[in-house]
Amino acid sequence: MNYWIDIMTLFPDTVGDLMNESILGRAQDRGYIRIETHQIRDYTTNKQNQVDDYPYGGGRGCVMQAQPLHDCWQHICESHGQRVHTIFLSPCGKVFTQADAKRLAADYDKLILVCGHYEGVDQRFIDACVDEEISLGDFVLTGGEIPAMAVADAVCRLVPGVLPDPECFENESHWDGLLEYPQYSRPEEWMGRRVPAILLSGDHARIARWRRKQSIIRTRLRRPDMYEKLTFQDTKQERKLLAEIEEELEETEHGSQT
Repeated sequence: MNYWIDIMTLFPDTVGDLMNESILGRAQDRGYIRIETHQIRDYTTNKQNQVDDYPYGGGRGCVMQAQPLHDCWQHICESHGQRVHTIFLSPCGKVFTQADAKRLAADYDKLILVCGHYEGVDQRFIDACVDEEISLGDFVLTGGEIPAMAVADAVCRLVPGVLPDPECFENESHWDGLLEYPQYSRPEEWMGRRVPAILLSGDHARIARWRRKQSIIRTRLRRPDMYEKLTFQDTKQERKLLAEIEEELEETEHGSQT
């Protein structure tokens, strides 16, 4: 059974085009996932296809109305024969993380992603139909399409079969709380910069150790908030690695001060 995502939007063609390209497009062709877009305007009850109106209580802009959103949502649920886990992409939501992508891929096989616009969405639709609100971060976009596509991409790539092997995502940034190590490709030298010699050694154990070391250093320097949450194994090898990192960072800091 494939993983199914329905996206409610005012711009289905734009969203659909991107979701049908590259890895996700091939995964849909092979039946691992399916991503459908739904035009919210198709569910209005007025001749002007209006989906928004002025907010009660005053204020600038307009608010998306509950009725067309609800009718679109209800049509999707009825087509699946069940209520589907529904996510509203909103700057008021919980910030999306890799852990959320894992959870959504593991706990559900169908999602509805709701893209808001204008000054927001009638709260009554959210209260009646939305199971959780998700944000990409502490900033505001003109609509929910970009967050919806980001969530769909992050979740779908974890569905078995979408990527060739679990190793494709298990060694990436955020999978185990670390940022990914630096990557290099051919040629061995480019503009005077050489690939680290250890990556050319063919010694897979040393390469794996080097990569883990670089991941820890990168996380500590770039994302101290993530580093503080890490739990390291209490082994001789791990203690030695952490001691090396501490020594190298101290030498780097000392060198920058002289």
